[in-house]
Amino acid sequence: YLAKLSSVGSISEEETCEKLKGLIQRQVQMCKRNLEVMDSVRRGAQLAIEECQYQFRNRRWNCSTLDTLPVFGKVVTQGTREAAFVYAISSAGVAFAVTRACSSGELDKCGCDRTVQGGSPQGFQWSGCSDNIAYGVAFSQSFVDVRERSKGASSNRALMNLHNNEAGRKAILNNMRVECKCHGVSGSCEFKTCWKAMPPFRKVGNVLKEKFDGATEVEQSEVGSTKVLVPKNSQFKPHTDEDLVYLDSSPDFCEHDLKNGVLGTSGRQCNKTSKAIDGCELMCCGRGFHTDEVEVVERCSCKFHWCCSVKCKPCHRVLEIHTCR
Repeated sequence: YLAKLSSVGSISEEETCEKLKGLIQRQVQMCKRNLEVMDSVRRGAQLAIEECQYQFRNRRWNCSTLDTLPVFGKVVTQGTREAAFVYAISSAGVAFAVTRACSSGELDKCGCDRTVQGGSPQGFQWSGCSDNIAYGVAFSQSFVDVRERSKGASSNRALMNLHNNEAGRKAILNNMRVECKCHGVSGSCEFKTCWKAMPPFRKVGNVLKEKFDGATEVEQSEVGSTKVLVPKNSQFKPHTDEDLVYLDSSPDFCEHDLKNGVLGTSGRQCNKTSKAIDGCELMCCGRGFHTDEVEVVERCSCKFHWCCSVKCKPCHRVLEIHTCR
C-alpha cells in the first residue's frame, strides 16, 4: 500500500506514520524510529510491484493491483504460489532500496560496507563503496517480518510468509557481484580496486520467477517441539532457503471474480501464434478472442540532408490486435 501513496510527500514526520494504512502497530513504531528510511521502503514497494507486473505480464494473473487493501486483492490472502512470489519480491524490494539508499549516502544510519577491505586471493584490492546489503537485509527482516511474527510464527501461513520473505532476500544475497575499476598509465590495468555490488533488480525478479515456476507445495509438520514446513508430496526433495513454498492451489484466474481479487482475462491481449500461456487459447481459457486491425503510421526511408535535417516518408502498416472475449 505504501507504493500507491503518491499523494503523500516525503514520510518525514511521526504523524505521517500514524496515517499510513496497512501497517500494524509495531510497524508504525518502527516507522517513527526510522523516518529517514521510510521513503526507501516506499521505493522498494514500488520496485516490487513494477517487477511483479513485468514478470507476469504474459500470464493470466498479471500482478494487477487494486485501490483497496490488500492492493493485490484476496489473491495474496490465500496461500498460493502467487502470494509466495508477492511476499518474496516485496521483501527483496525493501532490502534492495534500503541498501541502495545506504550506498548513495541518503541515510545517516548507514553507509558503504567498510568491512570489505584488504587484498583478495584473486590479486585485486578491495576498496570503493561496497553495497551495505547486511543493513538492507536486517531492516527488511525487522520491518517486513514483524507482521508475521506478531501473528504467532507457528501458523501455517506465517511460516510460509516468513520463508518466502527470506527467499526474496536470498535472491539478492546469493547474486551479489564484484565490480572493479582498473588503475594504471594510459588506461592499463596495472592494478584494480573492486567492491561488492547488488545485482540489478531485474536479475532478482528473474531468479524469483524461476523459483515461482518450481515452487514447492508444503504442509506443516513437527520436528520435536518445532513446527516446520515440509513437502506435501514425500517423494519431492526438501526445499532450500532460496526456494518458494506455497500451501494452496491457485485458481485458474480465467473469470472475473472481484470478491476474490481475480480480474479475469477478458479484454487481455494475447498472441495468436503462441502455444505458451500468452497464446490466445490458454490466455482466453477457450472462450475465443476478437481480432481488430489497427493502422500504424511509421517513419521510414529516412535520409540525411545537408545541412542539417533528416527527411522521412510515412509508411502505413496494418497490425492485428487479438483480445480475449
